[in-house]
Amino acid sequence: MTGRELIELWVGSLEAERIRLTETGYDAPVVASQGRLVHTTGGLHLYEFVVPADVQLSIDLPVSVVPADEADTTEGIVLRQVGNSLSVQLVDAIGCEVPAVTLIPDQAGLVSTAASRLKDILAKPDLYHLGPTERLVSLLQLQAIEAEQFPSASSVFTTVWSDDRSFRRQQLGNLAMELIRANKRILLISPDHLSCDEMVGMVGRTMKAGGMNHKTWITRYELPIASQAAAVDLHELGFEAQMHQFYAKSQGNKASLKHKYDRFRELAPFLSQKEAKQKDLDEVRLLEWRLVTQLRDLQVKMADVQKTLTDFENLPLFQRLTMQAVGKNAASLKQYGALYQGQMDQLNNELDAAKGRIQQLAPEAAVPRGKRAEFEELQEQIAKLGGTKRVRELLAAEEYPNRQAFIQNRRLVAATPIRVASDPLFNRVRFDVLMVDEAPRIAAPSLLAAAGLVRERIVVSGDPREIATTGQWAMPQPDLRAASR
Repeated sequence: MTGRELIELWVGSLEAERIRLTETGYDAPVVASQGRLVHTTGGLHLYEFVVPADVQLSIDLPVSVVPADEADTTEGIVLRQVGNSLSVQLVDAIGCEVPAVTLIPDQAGLVSTAASRLKDILAKPDLYHLGPTERLVSLLQLQAIEAEQFPSASSVFTTVWSDDRSFRRQQLGNLAMELIRANKRILLISPDHLSCDEMVGMVGRTMKAGGMNHKTWITRYELPIASQAAAVDLHELGFEAQMHQFYAKSQGNKASLKHKYDRFRELAPFLSQKEAKQKDLDEVRLLEWRLVTQLRDLQVKMADVQKTLTDFENLPLFQRLTMQAVGKNAASLKQYGALYQGQMDQLNNELDAAKGRIQQLAPEAAVPRGKRAEFEELQEQIAKLGGTKRVRELLAAEEYPNRQAFIQNRRLVAATPIRVASDPLFNRVRFDVLMVDEAPRIAAPSLLAAAGLVRERIVVSGDPREIATTGQWAMPQPDLRAASR
């Protein structure tokens, strides 16, 4: 059976299951009591509720939570159930202590979403990759003994079979570190959230031992159940926590940029006005220099006239006759002196006006110490960002968390298979390698949905003896396929 044929078979089975759930009213409301807030990370809130003993909800089941007063209804997913204690992840907080709520599960919707993902794989072959999936399909159709002997030396498909869980996970951890060093993007899936936490802790510890910063490369999709695993703080690796921290830093950087831009806009006209005043001051000082130069020339001429008048009577006759020949005599020298004095008086008046103007412009053109250097630094930073227009665009842009872009920057994304099959985010991201922890405990449709997201390689781990005991890979019953038609 080919990959397309097996996917079509499971699509029919899931559609028949959805019809059965809808017709039988399987999704009956559940009244839960003694709800409490465990912790909040970013925009997600983990609550713990107490449900009746006969209620058993599957993991990753979407639920609507209706408080007793029927106000502030919110949505969430079931992360874990231990006895009558139910851990639910909500998108809205409903208080620290909740006396009672009504949970409305949507198992039919979950099955329908999984079927839709498989239909997309069939309908859009250019967006999905069925090469590695074909090898997985071959494995899913084998019995436990045959699966254990399934060839695993291929670069496309690898199996890690062992009855020792610690050994299997250590092998996966070592392989994950090698793939991350090779710049491969990895999707790691485990059958439930607690197993996923443990596997993330193992990979994180292996990377720390190998000298790599696991916080940079690993993200744990959805809120972790355990706080620590293998001495690794899982809350630091949570997708929501990492994204919240990243965008909080981004908002801080944006606030800092706005402060710098506002300061730049404040200093720009201020310094522009100072530059205009400095230009006027320079022109007035140039005028003053010219007036002083003219005044000095006149003073030299005036001193020469006065000296000549003083010594005129004592000058030799021939020199006096020579001077008189060019129009210089005592009378004319006095006229020259009066003319020079008038010009000097006019220049002194103009100099007084210029000095007054200089005294007025000097403080107006003065730039406080450090402001010019501050402006030049801000101008340089804005130029590096692309100029004031680009900065205005950055400040005007709305800050909406881009979950897809953020998750694509992580090298290893750990999640449960049902979340991968049902969350729309995973419909838009692709990976190089799929690593499956405890594969025999994961249903075949979820494995197929996750396998369609990888381009190069699939690594399957688990105990092959559990294939028969869990029955997760059992082929759909013929009656279900008939019902889907």
